[in-house]
Amino acid sequence: MQAYDTIAAVDLGSNSFRLQVARVVEDQIYPLDFLKETVRLAAGLTPDKFLDDESQLRALACLKRFGERLRGLPNYAVRVVGTNTFRLAKNVPAFLEKAEAALGFPIEVIAGREEARLIYLGVAHCMPSSQNHRLVVDIGGGSTECVIGEGLKPLRMESLYMGCVSYSKRFFGDGKITKDAMRQAELAARMELQTIRFEFSGENWQEAIGSSGTARALADLLKQNNWSNDGITAEGLAKLRSMLLKVGECKRLDTLGMKPDRIPVLPGGFAIMSAVFTELNIQHMSVAGTALKEGVLYDLLGRLHHQDMRDVTVSQFMRRYHIDSLQAKRVEDLSLSLFKQVVLSHDADADDAQQQLQWVARLHEIGISIAHSGYHKHAAYILENADMPGFSKMEQIQLGLQVRAQRGSLSKVPKLSEIIKDWTAILALRLAVLFCRSRTDVTLPEMQLEKSGNKYRIKLEKKWTEQNPLTENALQAEIKEWEAVGVSFSVYS
Repeated sequence: MQAYDTIAAVDLGSNSFRLQVARVVEDQIYPLDFLKETVRLAAGLTPDKFLDDESQLRALACLKRFGERLRGLPNYAVRVVGTNTFRLAKNVPAFLEKAEAALGFPIEVIAGREEARLIYLGVAHCMPSSQNHRLVVDIGGGSTECVIGEGLKPLRMESLYMGCVSYSKRFFGDGKITKDAMRQAELAARMELQTIRFEFSGENWQEAIGSSGTARALADLLKQNNWSNDGITAEGLAKLRSMLLKVGECKRLDTLGMKPDRIPVLPGGFAIMSAVFTELNIQHMSVAGTALKEGVLYDLLGRLHHQDMRDVTVSQFMRRYHIDSLQAKRVEDLSLSLFKQVVLSHDADADDAQQQLQWVARLHEIGISIAHSGYHKHAAYILENADMPGFSKMEQIQLGLQVRAQRGSLSKVPKLSEIIKDWTAILALRLAVLFCRSRTDVTLPEMQLEKSGNKYRIKLEKKWTEQNPLTENALQAEIKEWEAVGVSFSVYS
């Protein structure tokens, strides 16, 4: 990894987009610059879950400004994550292409539990050390993340489909704050919380922390009105509820000392927080000044310092699915050896592709725990749909595609040719699986994989292929498979 002293995180939330630039000194992060824009992306979701043109234009304009600030930073020093609205919108693939062009960096769409993990990481790094179990609640624009953790380690993570933007739009869309609307919003939030109430109730933690803009806004309101001098309290929320109903309209919330950008989403955020306090039996909640963007920074720092959460997840999956570690090592070693023969060491994307191939090789047989027949398809389903801490949704899709393509018909792998720009990793994996089929430490022949454009060929000793007719027959079948997807593969002595 190259030397660096500046890293950046971009949090593309459903309410606000945030950019944090920081300086790295050993294992510590020191903020240098911060930008925030209230984009309210979730407000642009139509009833059939499409992002409307207006919200896309707001987002793209913001991303262009962020891109100017990030200009000059290398890709490895910047991580950009999209949250709930990116997960929900059906037209996100087309929007992502425009968004990445505007920003100048790739965007990862992360799963809800991964978002929860990163939020906890950001909060835990910036709070005093404690042996207590902490409950962290982050009410975002489109989702609410709840995490219980100890020290720097999250223990339980959940993401619920309720947020300050979506609930304000759904229950207070006309700008009126009525008793009936508030009751309906609180009941809806309590219904969502019922699914996690048992595991997240008060007896499972000793300290509650709010980490979002909603939590900070509510704490500020309670303090300004002398209803709480420290964070958020159940008593203070009850008084604020009465005041909100008395005011009756969002446009009059400025009389309470509200910041203008929080006014339209306060009713929905309040209803969710009120439900959280009720269902999880919270009496007091302190408020953290950090959240997702700081978690992304610390996670990025871990990757740069070779403490990658994704490696931990892969190891956990190997144990969970009882993978034959010796066979996985054989396939990993051979596939990486073949891959390195073809890929140039100075290729900017080589490190990422090699790391992904390593994970794929270690996990390529996880589907055997379901059934040996079609195990590569079972493996792909697991990788594409399981909660995998540290991995983005696109990374999981890539892992699933490569695992699915390890054997069988290449032409039947969905969307493979649309996503794969370089076939080298898949070819290296397929050959490694083919040559290691005996599942023993046999002596393999010297191999030399070569590439020229879209043509591959492998050099093998003629004597060895004559002595191993089963493998030779499999290689001939492999040639036909590659021909079917328009790639030339050949074997020569």
